[in-house]
Amino acid sequence: MAAEFDLVVIGSGPGGYVAAIRASQLGQKVAIIERESLGGICLNWGCIPTKALLKSGEKFESLSHLKDYGLSASGATFDFDAIIQRSRGVAATMNKGVTFLMKKNKIEVIEGSAKLEKGATAPKVVIELKAGGSRTVEAKAVMLAVGARARALPQIGLEADGDKIWAYRDALAPKKLPKTFVVIGSGAIGLEFASFYRALGSEVTVVEAVDRIMPVEDEEVSKAAQKSFEKRGIKIKVGAKVTKVSKTASGVKVDIEVGGKAESLEAEVCISAVGITANTDGIGLEALGVTLDRGHIVIDSHCQTNVKGLFAIGDCAGAPWLAHKASHEGIHAAEYIAGYKTPNVVSPIAGCTYTQPQVASVGVTEQAAREAKREVKIGRFPFRVNGKAVAAGEVDGFVKVIFDGKTGALIGAHMIGHEVTEMIQGYVTAITMEATEEDIHGIVYPHPTMSEAMHEAALDAYGRTIHL
Repeated sequence: MAAEFDLVVIGSGPGGYVAAIRASQLGQKVAIIERESLGGICLNWGCIPTKALLKSGEKFESLSHLKDYGLSASGATFDFDAIIQRSRGVAATMNKGVTFLMKKNKIEVIEGSAKLEKGATAPKVVIELKAGGSRTVEAKAVMLAVGARARALPQIGLEADGDKIWAYRDALAPKKLPKTFVVIGSGAIGLEFASFYRALGSEVTVVEAVDRIMPVEDEEVSKAAQKSFEKRGIKIKVGAKVTKVSKTASGVKVDIEVGGKAESLEAEVCISAVGITANTDGIGLEALGVTLDRGHIVIDSHCQTNVKGLFAIGDCAGAPWLAHKASHEGIHAAEYIAGYKTPNVVSPIAGCTYTQPQVASVGVTEQAAREAKREVKIGRFPFRVNGKAVAAGEVDGFVKVIFDGKTGALIGAHMIGHEVTEMIQGYVTAITMEATEEDIHGIVYPHPTMSEAMHEAALDAYGRTIHL
């Protein structure tokens, strides 16, 4: 049987659908297989709808600070069901957009669940169609973009039931607003939900097993974030090991161990945000001999697996588990499959957390640089002396940059503050272009903007800061 397609993509998240579009642009005949909704978890149940919720929470919480701007209002309330419906509406709109893009780029969409079998140039794809029946397709290349799901810990009772123990899907479309809420895990997912529910008045406690929240971030940022969250009324317990999660008549009981002492937390609901598990089970990888590492698919610098014609991108292929990383890998792999000599897939990937305040970073942390015994120059600049931030009343936070002391290359940048997720790309570009301190010092930043703090932080690393 001759190959029906040049490329078959399994999974239509931000990695899969972007890869399919790029392959089509390059003249490839492409099919994409999706078992649920076009756009995948990110668009339908992750990145996009959570940002809609967070914006509603931010708007409502800001009403309590109107007097800081010489304004006043009274009787402000919210409609929780309407907030949830707005979020779902945003996701539906984006889903329609991806559907349009598939048609525009002449990509065949096959609705169903896929399983791989041994093939000639690439594995065969056997599809259990959503409409009933099955279909087998062959392609010159197959790309896995199957993503990941919330990790469960059934051995301690931490397994979502959609009622008292939530995963991220449950937190996005709850039946009611819980008055008390325990978040287990202080990564981006856990803290974003903590931020949203706290903004609407829930009593929120965050439990983290290690000695600080946001453990992947620079330590200074972690400490500043904890201080800001606690100021908003979010309770935080670090160095707290969860030993058992039990359902009660009124909600849940979370048993923890802190410093060798046992404690119990009680709430209406808890959410599991302790990591993710790749969706690599049940799709035939073991029979094909695909190499896995702790459940994730092992790939080379062009996203190829050890099986001929089989590629993998995004969350199923390992950290960082970020939508933009998946898109980047998808484009790279699509170009490579089409015969283009693309540069290495490794590029600096920014991490963004959309809490209040926001956190954004790229490159190495100060701790990682010190542990590697690198000579570094570090600069910092607080928003409290940035003109735009003062005028906007958004003075919390700072910018921190890390330069290689020998070459002057920018190797890390870390921010906490208002809308810093919109600013971090400046440093991503700088690291990608291998910018040095001289390059960044010579850039003219518009005034007044919060991005001027990026310039001042770079100047500070070399003792040249102006406004501090």
